Amino acid sequence: MSTRISVGITGAGCICGAGGTLGECMDALFEGIRNPMSPKRFTDAHPITYPVFEVREESIKKDIRESSYTSFSGKLALTAAYEAMNNAGLDRTVLKKKRVGVCIGTTVGSAMNNEVFYREYYRRGTPEMAPIVRFLRNNPADLLAREFGLTGPCQTVVNACSSGTDAVGIGASWIQSGICDIVIAGGADELCHVTYNGFISLMITDTDPCKPFDRDRKGLNLGEGAAMLILESEDSCKEREKLPRARVLGYGSSADAYHLTAPHPQGEGLKRALLGALQCSGKTAVDIAFINTHGTATPDNDHVEGKVLYELLPGVPFISTKGYTGHTLGAAGAIEAAFTVVCLEKGMIPGNAGFTTPDPELPASPVATTTAITGCTAISQSLAFGGCNGVLVLSRGED
Repeated sequence: MSTRISVGITGAGCICGAGGTLGECMDALFEGIRNPMSPKRFTDAHPITYPVFEVREESIKKDIRESSYTSFSGKLALTAAYEAMNNAGLDRTVLKKKRVGVCIGTTVGSAMNNEVFYREYYRRGTPEMAPIVRFLRNNPADLLAREFGLTGPCQTVVNACSSGTDAVGIGASWIQSGICDIVIAGGADELCHVTYNGFISLMITDTDPCKPFDRDRKGLNLGEGAAMLILESEDSCKEREKLPRARVLGYGSSADAYHLTAPHPQGEGLKRALLGALQCSGKTAVDIAFINTHGTATPDNDHVEGKVLYELLPGVPFISTKGYTGHTLGAAGAIEAAFTVVCLEKGMIPGNAGFTTPDPELPASPVATTTAITGCTAISQSLAFGGCNGVLVLSRGED
């Protein structure tokens, strides 16, 4: 986006390892509660157990939980979407009168949870086709469009760990360009055996609860979840007499073109995305109340991100919330954007879970305890495999 945008956020919903609703999640963050534990939904023969942030089955909306042909990623997406819709005061009657799009980020979705199918195919050659039907019916954007009877633009973004951030930015561009009145935008991803072992093989997972930006950080914990934002045009908000909770003011994206998994050592791509989002928003460093970082607790990510923030946004408070949620992959950017909205409303940010010892190689450290913020604008950013970077500039609704 090269021109300034201002798109209302009229509703938000979230489900993840920190809680079954956005409110429950924020309570956990401000109370310093986090509960990583061994995986429960799948077993693994790896000699070392790595903690993860799983979603409790009972947190899924009941009528969705009982659906046999909806993947767990789909159930997460639907649960968060219904909360966001209720929060925005929307129902199917209103949606029928509007041009409504769906843009959802994910990474693996349900694609990696078909091990039973492949084992059966290998052993017998005639496996049950239910897992494949489930997979084909659970593209997350298409699933939401079918659920709510939507006929507008429908896009699933698969851009590694920046997918959720990019989905919100793309959805905002649809409204800014006049394509849609309302967009359901967010991200959803579930844990599974394949991703669990995949990250272990990369040697970037921690055997203890993760410690973003801490000197002794050893890697990430995986998580799962979904968050949805209801993006709405100014005209639609006025027609519904609905005041936005927050606004999307800017979006920037870039690619490092450096390495398949590691960020550029000087964070060149992140700098471009950050500066692009700020230019798009019309804001500068002095306007930013805080930054919700990607903050995975891997040595490379935190080192690069810390250096870039010190260079471009010196003195601005920052946090990582992955110590409460784990790394939820394609859902991470959307979850963190929802958290950012609530923090702006509250005028405070939670302490960075797991951080106790500053890293002497980092020029700045995150806030360690609940901290009051001044100002009404914040940044939520994501760094991803493939060198993808996505940055959102968000503000309180009255800004």
